[in-house]
Amino acid sequence: MTRELNGMRQGAASGKATSMVIFLHGYGADGDDLMGLAKPLAPYMPDTVFVSPDGPEECAGNEAGRQWFSVPWIDNSSEEDAVAGMKVAVEDLNVYIDKIVKEEGVSIEKTVLFGFSQGTMMALQLAPRREEVFAAVVGFAGSLMLPDDLREEVISHPPVMLLHGEDDDVIPPEALNKAEFALNTLGFEVYPYIMQKTGHGIASDGLSVAAGFMREKLGIEGELQ
Repeated sequence: MTRELNGMRQGAASGKATSMVIFLHGYGADGDDLMGLAKPLAPYMPDTVFVSPDGPEECAGNEAGRQWFSVPWIDNSSEEDAVAGMKVAVEDLNVYIDKIVKEEGVSIEKTVLFGFSQGTMMALQLAPRREEVFAAVVGFAGSLMLPDDLREEVISHPPVMLLHGEDDDVIPPEALNKAEFALNTLGFEVYPYIMQKTGHGIASDGLSVAAGFMREKLGIEGELQ
């Protein structure tokens, strides 16, 4: 049985949504954490609705936050528990996505998965295993889990932008290189970007690059509003 996900929503600035961004927060945060990005992104994407679900579990490392799955080096869970939890959370998220695209009237092909840290892991686990092709996946400060399994399970190949801080001491930037190599090997278009003098976070230059990438993949034209 899947768990119902709830979160936040910001409607399209134009009043009519033709595309959507789904934010997937990091470990110990919640849907509100990334919704702050909707405000600076909205002028670049005026016909885009932004949604940001909460992870399905209370966070073992932060009682005030949520998690998609456990993290062994923080909560003493096993690697097996973490992988199993991630797969269950992907099922939860798939149900949420099916529901939200129907409610918003926006297709998967016009939807971007935008993840940070653990949210990036979720996006990279989910998107290639769906038949419908997402417009794009944008992943900040994350990694690709189970790359060997993906070789056998990949169904679709959305374009992927991976961004990482060069000074990230939570998930080292080498994780970007490994994910890029694995995805390229499987035929994905991968666009890497290293944010200089940035730790485990989202820098303004990275967000600007990601905005341009999303505009291109969503087919957004015209001047900024």
